[in-house]
Formats: sequence, C-alpha cells, structure tokens
Amino acid sequence: MSIWWSLHLRREAASVPLARRLLIGAMETAGVDPETSYDLAVALSEACANAVEHGGDASSGYRVTALIDGDTCRIEVTDSGPGFAGRPRRVRGRPTTPRATRVRPGETPAGHPYDKTPAVHEEHGRGLYLIASLTDHVHVHNRPGRQGAVVRFDKILKWRDGGPPAAALLRAS
Repeated sequence: MSIWWSLHLRREAASVPLARRLLIGAMETAGVDPETSYDLAVALSEACANAVEHGGDASSGYRVTALIDGDTCRIEVTDSGPGFAGRPRRVRGRPTTPRATRVRPGETPAGHPYDKTPAVHEEHGRGLYLIASLTDHVHVHNRPGRQGAVVRFDKILKWRDGGPPAAALLRAS
C-alpha cells in the first residue's frame, strides 16, 4: 500500500502551511514518527517557500507531489520560474553544465550557492541547505528548456511505536 497525493498551488505564502499540514496529516495517518514528520515538514516548507518566492510570475502556480511507499517518503516541488542558474563544472575532465545535481550534506558539488553553510547573519540562502540537512537524498534540476525548477527529496521513514495499522500495511507492500 502507498499514500500518494499531488497539489497544484498558487504562488502565495498561504499555500506553504497548507501543503505542510497535508503532509503532516498523511504522516500521522501512516504512523510515521513525529520527529521524522517534522523534518519532512520543514524541508517541504523550505521547498514551497522557494517556489513561492522564485517560481515565476505571480499568476503561475507550483506543484507539490508526495509519495509514501514502504519505508520511504519522496516529495517533489516543481515551479515554472527561471530555474536554477547552472554553472559549468568539470566532470571526468570535460566541462559540462549539469542538468541535474544531487545534493547531500557534506557531498554537495562545488560551485553552487547551496554548497556552503549559510552565514549566521544572512536572511536568505538557507532553504536548499536545510532540505539537504533534514533529508537523505536531494535531487535538484531544471525542467527542460529552463521552464522551472524541480526539487525532489527522499527520507527513510521511522515509525511510531504502536502506530496505526496503516504503518504495517505500508511496510508490507
């Protein structure tokens, strides 16, 4: 058994807590440990806030898709903005501009703004860093033709002790 949902939201600040509440409700129903749910909720809030702030003109929306399948939760936030600015980097000795970048704490590729720990006094620039810190795997890329950005992240789930039967059904599938 899996739980899957997808939302198309307006690029408004009020959409961020709505997406977060839906995710927390799904996690609670499935029997996910509250600390794990909180980490995913913060990561989702950061991805949604980035889509609201950077995701294109005000009339465009963004999409949030979440999947709980077995012991993993995958969340993807897609917008229609300008996408991530790609900087050329060397891969196996030849210059390339990566279409996709895998971001993990301590293993981020050089040359991107989310490589480094944000300065304490900075007001912006923490979103992707927080997502990478709170989840197990992050994949960041632009949609074809730079028609928006995609931030996808996964987290291995921990279950509540004595969680509802849905947790056992999810783990059994």
